[in-house]
Formats: sequence, C-alpha cells, structure tokens
Amino acid sequence: MSHNLELAQEHAWNLARTLITTVILFRFADEYGVIPEIELYDAEVGAHYVCDPYCGGHSVH
Repeated sequence: MSHNLELAQEHAWNLARTLITTVILFRFADEYGVIPEIELYDAEVGAHYVCDPYCGGHSVH
C-alpha cells in the first residue's frame, strides 16, 4: 500500500507488465493498493486506475 498516487500508478503498471494481466489500482481509506483484475470479483473497492499490459493504463473516472 502507498500514500502516493503517482508511485502507486508506477507500481501498478510494472505489475501489469510483469504478470501480463490487467491490474486495478484502488483506494482504501487513505492508501492506494493494486490487485489483479481476476482476483477482484465483486469486491466493493473504489477503482481509480486500470493498467492493461496490452492497451496501456487509463483512469476509471
């Protein structure tokens, strides 16, 4: 988890390219975290950014 959005986005993009899968950058309380999209299921998380290793990253909002 990170408090810095820019740093969290960099780590999310790196993870997406390493795992070759889409990852979701989310915010919980005052921290940001990253989770592979396939593990998200129906969790109620406030997604902020999506990193797709094939299409790049984009904001959800």
